[in-house]
Amino acid sequence: MSNTLYAVVPAAGIGARMQADRPKQYLTLDNQTILEHTLNRLLGFAPLNKIILPIAKHDTYFSSLSLAQNDHIVPCHGGAERFESVLNGLNQALELGASHNDWVMVHDVARPCITHQDLQSLFDQRNDQGAILGMQVRDTMKRCDEHGRILTTVEREHLWHALTPQLARIGLLKDCIETCMSEQHSITDEASALEYCGYQPIMVAGLPSNIKVTRPDDLAMAHTFLQENK
Repeated sequence: MSNTLYAVVPAAGIGARMQADRPKQYLTLDNQTILEHTLNRLLGFAPLNKIILPIAKHDTYFSSLSLAQNDHIVPCHGGAERFESVLNGLNQALELGASHNDWVMVHDVARPCITHQDLQSLFDQRNDQGAILGMQVRDTMKRCDEHGRILTTVEREHLWHALTPQLARIGLLKDCIETCMSEQHSITDEASALEYCGYQPIMVAGLPSNIKVTRPDDLAMAHTFLQENK
């Protein structure tokens, strides 16, 4: 079976919660955009063949970056929803000559602190039902109603925060996303599409530094982790 690896990095979102004048992936962090940090971390991972980058149709930022000239990065049109961008990226990989049995890592563009250690752990522990990076829940978990009133305490022993990358065979992930779409099942992440189709991806423990930049305060935390992981 194939060990060839691709990455899909959906980058068509606008990141409204950042309240910025541009999509959050193009905000500057330590003299580079968040997108550049993320892609450079992936480019440094030796097993990776190519990175497919679904971007918005009218994106005017990516072409101005030096990374746009990198032959290992292939932009394509993104979709209105994240899972549509992922599906477009998978189809682009196949058009480039990827096999359905090749592997794909889907990674959030707003996770610039991903480490080689986590990428290697995920790739080493992959199996044919998929694998994702995660972090075990450490705090007491409460379930509340719509008014914020606590209903119950949730047992945390087997609860995990789902992170990215999330890894699967290209053909399997494509089929599962298309099944979810045809049956109008909500896709929250790649693993959820696999789960809906009866597969059980494994959880691989990742580092807590693999944060997602979502709000303005996250930039300072990402700066700290980037400095630590140079």
